Amino acid sequence: MGKQELLNYCKNYAEKNGFQLNPDKKIVETLINGLLKNEKKYGKRYCPCRRVTGNKEKDKKIICPCIYHKDEIKKSGHCLCLLFAKK
Repeated sequence: MGKQELLNYCKNYAEKNGFQLNPDKKIVETLINGLLKNEKKYGKRYCPCRRVTGNKEKDKKIICPCIYHKDEIKKSGHCLCLLFAKK
């Protein structure tokens, strides 16, 4: 998946789930690049803000969108890495 495809995927995912991408385009671009870098390095789009342990079972929880993002958005208004935010 290329940069624009991933960006579109994230936008659509956010829209379908009632939140948005961070309005700061620079942050979003940095995170998209980080996701693509992790996909190239590890074979999965691990959240750039989370530590990859090497334990596949544990690490699958941090594949973007990770299992934590919805709760983080509810609590803080954004996910830990700042990719997704409340509208």
